[in-house]
Amino acid sequence: MKGIFNYIKGDKVIWVIVLLLSVVSVLVVYSSVETLAYRSHSGNASYFLIKHLIIIMFGFMLIYLVHNVRYTIFSRVSQIALYVSVPLLLFTLLKGVNSGNATRWLQIPGTGLTFQTSDFAKLALLIYVARMLAIKQTILTDFKTGFLPIIIPVIVICGLIFPSNFSTAFLLFVNCLCIMFIGKAKMTHILLTVGVAVAFAGLFILIVFKFPHINNRVSTWKSRIESFAKGDKADNYQADQAMIAIATGGPVGKGPGNSTQKNFLPQASSDFIFSILVEEYGTIMALGIVFLYLTFLFRGVRISTKSSKTFGSLIAIGLSLNLVLQALINMCVAVHLIPVTGQPLPLISMGGTSIWFTSIAVGIILSVSRETENITSNNIVATT
Repeated sequence: MKGIFNYIKGDKVIWVIVLLLSVVSVLVVYSSVETLAYRSHSGNASYFLIKHLIIIMFGFMLIYLVHNVRYTIFSRVSQIALYVSVPLLLFTLLKGVNSGNATRWLQIPGTGLTFQTSDFAKLALLIYVARMLAIKQTILTDFKTGFLPIIIPVIVICGLIFPSNFSTAFLLFVNCLCIMFIGKAKMTHILLTVGVAVAFAGLFILIVFKFPHINNRVSTWKSRIESFAKGDKADNYQADQAMIAIATGGPVGKGPGNSTQKNFLPQASSDFIFSILVEEYGTIMALGIVFLYLTFLFRGVRISTKSSKTFGSLIAIGLSLNLVLQALINMCVAVHLIPVTGQPLPLISMGGTSIWFTSIAVGIILSVSRETENITSNNIVATT
């Protein structure tokens, strides 16, 4: 183990957490794709296992490569990425792959993979907001020159994601506001932004209700919220099956591969994988997974507080918070605390580009940690 840690830098606890979550991912995905395998590959679950293993291994490669890059480079890269995000999101809305009444994906030619453009835009925006907050620290209290250049890209990107993916847009918006609050933006400016965002979202929903052919997602959101509030079993099929899986799992679960609800949950390997995990491995394992995510956030905060630069501090806390908030939302949906959102469980759910963008985010956090360790080591050497 010591030999491995000679090749990797940054926070070792985060490395271990990512490794443990990846192992859990392989085990649960292999079990949960059984029905999917019968539908599309004559029952060959090994196809999905091998594909998932390749995606995870490539994800680890991305973490390793990115964590060796000085994180400040991503400050300038985020500018280009943000400009690319706008046409990508627009093209996705107009010409993207439609699945589940939502147009969120672009097909990657010749790979068979789909690319969720909001994942790219989300990462670009979070880094950009951290960059701008660091640059404008001295004039941040001025609305026109300090705050406005930061919030406009947030509204544009979240606004483009919102029509097809409300939950992602909402989480990204909240995360950006959290980074701004930590970055010492004025509370009055943040509250004003929330008010404007609510007004625009409300106006959009009213227009869509008046002209439903513009966007059919609003009726889906309305149906999910109403079904959740009323407890309507007919419209809460996925949530009910997830609850059955969790209720029958017990403290230690039914054992690997013994889930029965994986045969009834349409998104057993992605959005509702946490339910299958609880059913097969029990609530003890589920609590362990929650502990790993919370520990990840704790280490991210620790890296943030130790960073000598504002940009490094904000990017570490922003990316850590984004990953853990998404995980908590996914688990809350599984236990029926909130309506169905369609958010995957980071580093566990089966996926392609979503795992890779999460890996890049983890690599950037580790890059901040790596530089912090180097500064600490140099200071120790200088004082001895």
